[in-house]
Amino acid sequence: MKVVVDMNKCQDHGQCVFAAPDVFQLDDAGHLVFVSEPDEALRADVEDAADVCPLQAIRVADTTP
Repeated sequence: MKVVVDMNKCQDHGQCVFAAPDVFQLDDAGHLVFVSEPDEALRADVEDAADVCPLQAIRVADTTP
């Protein structure tokens, strides 16, 4: 799985951090940082994060082996 965040849309609201804290975090300046290829076991949390993003800036893509 690959996580893609449109940083031009993202306004660092942090809803993704609550939905998937193992993947999304806010740095000391309050800006989003994330794991671009998280473990597949986190898929449900990542999809929840994409759903709750108020700007729909998060996309989840499948990766091919």
